Amino acid sequence: MAFATRQFVRAASSDAATAAAKKLIIKHVTVIGGGLMGAGIAQVAAASGHTVVLVDQSDEILKKSTKGIEESLKRVTKKKFADKPEVGAEFIEKTLKNLTTSTDAAAVVHSTDLVIEAIVENPEVKNELFKRLDKFAPDHTIFASNTSSLQITNLANSTTRQDRFGGLHFFNPVPMMKLVEVIKTPMTSQKTFESLMDFSKAVGKSPVSCKDTPGFIVNRLLVPYMMEAVRLFERGDASKEDIDVAMKLGAGYPMGPFELLDYVGLDTSKYIIDGWHSLEPNNPLFAPSPLLNKLVAEKKLGKKTGEGFYKYK
Repeated sequence: MAFATRQFVRAASSDAATAAAKKLIIKHVTVIGGGLMGAGIAQVAAASGHTVVLVDQSDEILKKSTKGIEESLKRVTKKKFADKPEVGAEFIEKTLKNLTTSTDAAAVVHSTDLVIEAIVENPEVKNELFKRLDKFAPDHTIFASNTSSLQITNLANSTTRQDRFGGLHFFNPVPMMKLVEVIKTPMTSQKTFESLMDFSKAVGKSPVSCKDTPGFIVNRLLVPYMMEAVRLFERGDASKEDIDVAMKLGAGYPMGPFELLDYVGLDTSKYIIDGWHSLEPNNPLFAPSPLLNKLVAEKKLGKKTGEGFYKYK
């Protein structure tokens, strides 16, 4: 009898260990932030069969987000179901049924598997959000940030679930861009990492993994490249127009570095490079640009303000 009991205990312990090691299958997703990125993430998650709650501060913002998602879905279905409009209409209806909205993040995270944060790129605001939601979310819930430039480790440290915290960096526009960078901190468990990789694949993306290094993969290479283009122009080595043409025709890039800076937003680029410079002040790749600083101070931020390195009507 004692032998049987010991066998049962060992079997039960083994089952528990196996269950603990299993990846979390993400079904319910909460997206915090109804801007372009948050709405895009909510769209692809809902379109792939996940139950999604999109959260922002006001119903007005959420109505705008929902309208944007509907318009985006119509564009998707025109291409995807060009010969089958009735199937496209059904796809839109089904996707929207998977999506609800809320202005109360704490109230909706109690039944979610994954929280994806896509709010303003401000570490204090993000930390405060994660700290608050950590108190309301279940133990199994994974937290992830869509940040493009902040350290995931610092954000994870605002919670008690560092092992269930990672980065999910989607690219804009989310419904079109296939890439997701999945960021694993030193504390992220393998189970969490694998769950985030699986979720990225489930929403139709191609995930790549990266350690928690400044800018991850894409921006770590892209931002210094754009800054070096600005320095080339600052030194008078070439005009911004010729630099853009050279990189488009010589390297096959769809946009030149100055066109891309204006598209991204000069304030965003300055914020990123300033943050990296504070982390590594002796790294010449992260050196600030006097010209970029001047344009931002003059509120010439790119396409969104009508003028940056170029003027826009």
